[in-house]
Amino acid sequence: MADLDLELAGPETVPDVADDGTWLTCIECGEQFAPFDDVIYTCAECDGLLEARYADRPTFEDFEGRGVWRYSAALPFEEGVTLPEGDTPLHEVPRLEEEVGVRNLRIKHEGMNPTGSFKDRGMTVGVRVAQEVDVDRLACASTGNTSAALSAYGSRAGLETLVLLPEGKVAAGKIAQAALHGARILEVDGNFDSCLDIVQDLADRDEAYLLNSLNPFRLEGQKTIGFEILERFYEDEGRYPDRIVLPVGNAGNTAALYKAFRELVQSGALAPGDVPKLTGVQAEGAAPMVEAIEEGREDTRRWEDVETIATAIRIGNPVNAPKALPGIRNTGGTAVAVSDEEITEAQRAIAGEGIGVEPASAASVAGLRKLRERGEIGAGEDVVCLTTGHLLKDPDAAAEAGSDPEPVPNDTDKVLAHLQGRDVGSGLLGKLVGLLR
Repeated sequence: MADLDLELAGPETVPDVADDGTWLTCIECGEQFAPFDDVIYTCAECDGLLEARYADRPTFEDFEGRGVWRYSAALPFEEGVTLPEGDTPLHEVPRLEEEVGVRNLRIKHEGMNPTGSFKDRGMTVGVRVAQEVDVDRLACASTGNTSAALSAYGSRAGLETLVLLPEGKVAAGKIAQAALHGARILEVDGNFDSCLDIVQDLADRDEAYLLNSLNPFRLEGQKTIGFEILERFYEDEGRYPDRIVLPVGNAGNTAALYKAFRELVQSGALAPGDVPKLTGVQAEGAAPMVEAIEEGREDTRRWEDVETIATAIRIGNPVNAPKALPGIRNTGGTAVAVSDEEITEAQRAIAGEGIGVEPASAASVAGLRKLRERGEIGAGEDVVCLTTGHLLKDPDAAAEAGSDPEPVPNDTDKVLAHLQGRDVGSGLLGKLVGLLR
């Protein structure tokens, strides 16, 4: 099924720059760097993105314990700054499965992490690396979830935390988390990409340690989502899923899952034909990755103006596109854009199974629905949809998508009359019928 670029998984011999079997490699020019001698985010030779590599190649038998650090054999340290995180549920959704029309549909709900999103997986590793390189201030640009996670893990580690947010564009629940955990919050007159530009400048001036997904160690924590999906699905079904559908903002999860699968293929733990197809979903108002896939381009065009109800993926310049685009293409996946209305409908459908997610999370199910309608996903496929953040991350959007409260008198008989009226309809007609009864 897959045409994996295995060369990106590392050389056969450990380079001299390896520190305890860990090093960084540029995905563009192949230059190698020591991981902890100096603070480094991108290649010093060509400014390409870096990937962490390891002398040991993990198999499923190497994984033991619980949470993200169960996978320490595939991470730079044995343990990190933890709350703890990981072990998120892989929900069955029988009604949604029947409605969409696939053999098996599961929801991997990353909103059940400590701060309510998948970002905690990256922060438990990233903040541990920050301790290793001995920095004083952590910083990130954020659409909300990154700031909440960084603030919590920075607080846990006793480090100063700075977050830059696009003014008026971040859900209140996420700002509240960063504020309560003691971060210094700067609201920028610009979008997320403008915030990231500033944070990168601060990092280049050694004013802060950058913990956006440009940092290669953030993605090391996030790749454990892929390990968990494979393990849990195989335990339940005796096979691996055919496809993983996931929301795409900065494309960090797409890149991270692709790396997890390549590492397992390299070790022989996973056959190339068992690698799930990575399928990305973006909102129509912020879809540079979808545009690149549809036009067959090797890079993305920066969208200066982005807008969508799905604030967590309201990003016009996905920094991990050079890692993520090969992940989609080489696994036989695809990408699709969905409207805000389709996202809201999917959010309601997921909630109908008792699972509460924020709008960006629901994009994965909205994308699955659209691709099934187009016939690009088959009825015989086993599919996992990744939902990345909890319902309460954006309570305003949840209230807008949900049902309205119904005012009733302070009287039991009148409450019953109101309920009886609703049996034949809502509004004036229902109330009249209720009174007549």
